[in-house]
Amino acid sequence: MTEKTIEEAEKPVSKDCNYEGIDLDLISYFGGKFIPLREANVNIMTHAFQYGTGVFEGIRGYYNAEEKQMYIFRMKEHYERLHNSCKLIRLELDKTVDELCKITVELMKRNKPECDMYIRPNVYKAGIVVGPSLINKNGGNPTGLSICTMPMGDYVDISKGLHVCVSSWFRVEDNALPARGKIQGSYVNAALSKTDALLTGFDDSIVLSGDGHVSEGSAMNLFIVRDGKLITSGVASNILEGITRATIIELAKNEFGIETMERQIDRTELYVADEAFFCGTGAQVSPITKIDNREVGTGKPGAISKKLQDLYFDVVKGKKAKYKNWCEPVF
Repeated sequence: MTEKTIEEAEKPVSKDCNYEGIDLDLISYFGGKFIPLREANVNIMTHAFQYGTGVFEGIRGYYNAEEKQMYIFRMKEHYERLHNSCKLIRLELDKTVDELCKITVELMKRNKPECDMYIRPNVYKAGIVVGPSLINKNGGNPTGLSICTMPMGDYVDISKGLHVCVSSWFRVEDNALPARGKIQGSYVNAALSKTDALLTGFDDSIVLSGDGHVSEGSAMNLFIVRDGKLITSGVASNILEGITRATIIELAKNEFGIETMERQIDRTELYVADEAFFCGTGAQVSPITKIDNREVGTGKPGAISKKLQDLYFDVVKGKKAKYKNWCEPVF
């Protein structure tokens, strides 16, 4: 592969929404109020800034131009996962899932978007205190909450197959820094694997667990197809328990009669797979056509990957009545 400059590697792929720069005039939710993003700031001594002691979610809002409606995809499930992430690092989130959903809908209404959006809630240790302890002793290290939104199109180029590599960086282990939680500090692990892949000319990376088995992508889940069946790493393989992952498993079974095997995946299975694809809130459904300079299947996006991708985009834009309950309307 040809090495890329940092500028080339960081060039965004989005065509529909401009997110090269964040609009600081957008409204955010911070400190219990709706305020311009430019005013939503934390002190440099904030515990989460010093130690990475926070969790976050990534939620998509899809704009249906025909209906002039914004649909937030599986928002409740994302906020349920946010609550679970909080439990992992002793964050005291004082908002219920329903309250978080209501705040998010109101925030989206105030920003009046007319393109696909990304929603980023953060829950974090907000104390001005030195020392890594997560204990909120005498109220000295309270929990903060922020939610912001921004335009976002394609996180990776899903119009063609991705060429990815197996990273030299292992995925963080559950008993060290659990990957099943979206913990801010743990995403340095994702940053290392993705950055090295980009700078060596790949589109992204696949990471292995410490025992050498396939975990997931740099910041997304992974599926392979063998003999017409979907295979994905189990939840005990140091993966994020992805909501898009669960969506794909359900859609594949309900709509195409395709079962999913959740099990360990050897590295070499990647090289003999018929198809492969990433999935996640950012990645959506992204076919992989090369891994470590080896073609996957025919070297083109596979039939199963493509039909799951097409169905997924119909579902998230509220075009499938059967799954409309997954789509929260804003307007």
